[in-house]
Amino acid sequence: MTIHWCGTGLSAIPGLRRLIEAGHEVTVWNRTLDKAQDAVGDLTNRIKVFDEDLLAAEVQEGDVVVSMLPGDWHVPLAEMCINKGAHFVSSSYISPEMRELHAKALLKGVCVVNEVGLDPGIDHLMAHYLVDEYRKSKAYDAGNDLSFISYCGGIPKHPNPFRYKFSWSPLGVLKALRSPSRSIKNFTELNVARPWDAISSYIAPLPSPESFEVYPNRDSLPFMDDYRFEPTWQIKEFVRGTLRLNGWADAWSDVFTEIENLEGPAGETRLKEMSDQFWAENAYEEGEPDRVVLCVALKAEKNGVPVWHKTFVMDACGDARGTAMARLVSIPVSLAIEAVLNHEIPAGVSAAPRDPKLVARFLGEIDRLAQHLQVVEHV
Repeated sequence: MTIHWCGTGLSAIPGLRRLIEAGHEVTVWNRTLDKAQDAVGDLTNRIKVFDEDLLAAEVQEGDVVVSMLPGDWHVPLAEMCINKGAHFVSSSYISPEMRELHAKALLKGVCVVNEVGLDPGIDHLMAHYLVDEYRKSKAYDAGNDLSFISYCGGIPKHPNPFRYKFSWSPLGVLKALRSPSRSIKNFTELNVARPWDAISSYIAPLPSPESFEVYPNRDSLPFMDDYRFEPTWQIKEFVRGTLRLNGWADAWSDVFTEIENLEGPAGETRLKEMSDQFWAENAYEEGEPDRVVLCVALKAEKNGVPVWHKTFVMDACGDARGTAMARLVSIPVSLAIEAVLNHEIPAGVSAAPRDPKLVARFLGEIDRLAQHLQVVEHV
């Protein structure tokens, strides 16, 4: 079986190198040969220029195609894989178009695995772990009030005045700031048009507790089903969100004001200009360490009194192994690929695995990638 790894961007390399070094049959596809050769040329000469037709001609039944390409490539490549009887893996969110491929993938017996990077990915594993732990606990009661939070952020290890630094084009960050979010707060659905309208403070239970700014991201509600929350459970809070350094909202206030009023083609042009400016002024220097903080917590209360409360907390920094972001996105992807090859993931379209054995194995590997990984018990 061959792994066809497509894309050798900054967040792809550690996982790709891990697979090659482990002796898997890997063909690397990238739009520019030089970049791919710089990334893994010391390990392999199986590097080809990415072309959808050439890739399709090489893919065999049972192979795995990995897309670390821009998001609009995922669905076409997944469709090609299903037609060929091959598997597909990406770290990106499952789009409605990807979800529509579920029945076809089931019929062909192939795995279409997404959301197995950092966020989404590691956060899902932590959520599955906590929900399983809660279900097995003596405190479990279908009548409890539940609060779930999941906050993740890539932040500079050494803070700058802008309170943020970029590993790649800022355009994605700027576009995300224009997206509405949906979550639950105080038992009520909370719909927010812009993230800065819902910024709050969160104290992460790190060895030295640390305060961050957080805000809801995207639509959190579908993940209640993914995390096996029962329809009858009483949900006090449910939010998946983004974590930023304190002072971020103030540092970005002029950005918020400007992007809120951008419209049409002229607005898109201005966003691109802003992206280029931010990249010039606030990109990571070569070798400068980044930092990733991820906190996932589940709390159960009875009559307003906590009866079960745990937080899975991770803190990781760039080091001699490269950036924290690259490790935490791409190595979980490589673990998912191996699980697919070992027939440990069911056919169909799926996100990060729920199987307790896989969750434990993946989190065990992630423990080696982060400087700090711990389950904190609050009750």
